[in-house]
Amino acid sequence: MTTYSRLYHWIDGKQVAPASDGVIDLINPTTEQLLGRVPAGTAEDVDRAVRVAVAAFPAWSATTPADRAAVLARAVEGMERQGKALAETITAEVGAPDKISLSAQVGFPLNVLKSHVDILRTFTWDDHIANSLILKEAVGVVGAISPWNFPIQLVMAKLAPALAAGCTIVLKPSEYTPLTAYMLAEIFQEAGLPDGVFNIVCGTGPVVGEAISRHPLVNMVSMTGSTRAGRQVFAAASETVKRMHLELGGKSASLILPDADFEKAVRTTVDQAYFNSGQACLAWSRMLVPDDRMSEAAEIAADQAAQYRSGDPASSDTDLGPQQNRACFDRVQEYIGGAIDSDAKLVAGGLGRPDGIDRGWFVKPTVFAGVKPGDRIAQEEVFGPVMSILGYDTPDEGVAIANDSIFGLHGAVWAADEQAALPYVKQLRTGRIDVNGAKTNLVSPFGGYKQSGFGRELGVYGFEAYLEIKSVQLAGDDTGGLEAGIRVREEQG
Repeated sequence: MTTYSRLYHWIDGKQVAPASDGVIDLINPTTEQLLGRVPAGTAEDVDRAVRVAVAAFPAWSATTPADRAAVLARAVEGMERQGKALAETITAEVGAPDKISLSAQVGFPLNVLKSHVDILRTFTWDDHIANSLILKEAVGVVGAISPWNFPIQLVMAKLAPALAAGCTIVLKPSEYTPLTAYMLAEIFQEAGLPDGVFNIVCGTGPVVGEAISRHPLVNMVSMTGSTRAGRQVFAAASETVKRMHLELGGKSASLILPDADFEKAVRTTVDQAYFNSGQACLAWSRMLVPDDRMSEAAEIAADQAAQYRSGDPASSDTDLGPQQNRACFDRVQEYIGGAIDSDAKLVAGGLGRPDGIDRGWFVKPTVFAGVKPGDRIAQEEVFGPVMSILGYDTPDEGVAIANDSIFGLHGAVWAADEQAALPYVKQLRTGRIDVNGAKTNLVSPFGGYKQSGFGRELGVYGFEAYLEIKSVQLAGDDTGGLEAGIRVREEQG
């Protein structure tokens, strides 16, 4: 298979031969066949890319917001033209069903890119506080490290704000799903992005990710991935006191209160947990229900799981694709086996592939009821289509169970109405919460509490993460001084 091979890095606007002859095999998760190959990059490749990004930074950061907006707008048009090809590549390397690849895996990042065109057209780049001029400037060279589950979206959540801010970038895409990153580079080049502003070095986390994190000329590292990998990146980047953004794991809870539309809440929670075959850090993998409705919840959830059809991602009948790689498949099987051996009740799915499927890393859509808060499957991120249903005695106990986690990324509250939900929303220690199945908002900030990381992506909050703030004291302004500053602060509340 050579169709998908990209045996080069993308540096300074062109294909660049790697420093070594090491390669990484890409495996189609549906067929388990070779999909293509990419370079196994080295620290030398990273250094070359970083130095190119450093050289490109002064000119790119000096462009006007209008000029950067024009480049991003042309890239939007390029993504729209290439949407089908991007979706086909996602299906091949991730295993996502076609309908998800086009609508979400491509559609979401396209809207993220559009939102940053809008930000550039309205953002205020300076401010005044008494005799001080406050300037907002690009942070510099950004090292971006992205995972395999949403390879365009989780790249675009870094790429769009960084480019909009005037930063230059060195990206390490996942070694499992790097192909769409190359396609994005070509789209942005066609859109007029100057050479050296967006660079790609393929390779593994311990080599390329480590080199990016440690490089003294990288000013910021933005990484999405597991909490384990985030700790390693954080340690490496801390040596040079870089700005950091980490979006890490989750074990999100969907809290269904007694007065909620129970059937809708249960079914929607299952759907959200199974999205992208459960390979999402924001999955509601814990469903919290009143103890006296455990059996009802289990019955509804099992019925919803039974409606999921696994199979060829290219088929319009397929709802659930495979896990992206064999290691993930094995890990999910281990969690399912461990839960079966516990006191939890298996009500749907279980070990092995779905019936009728003999190849590909497919997992049965699985539901466990009667899971205890301290169970391993209730505490650790499974990253597969596995739902745990936990019971609570009172809503306050439900909140306590939801907060009993090292993670705090996403969550849900289901109640009779929004006003009834809000007191519980405020008690949950998590960065994003949906009330009664509210729609995803791609311009609201996304990020976590606790070991789910820190910093925010998306919208203006995510954009501002790529800006430095410079305070300029103007001697010619006689309105300055401590008293004036205090007075302004009091007037502003």
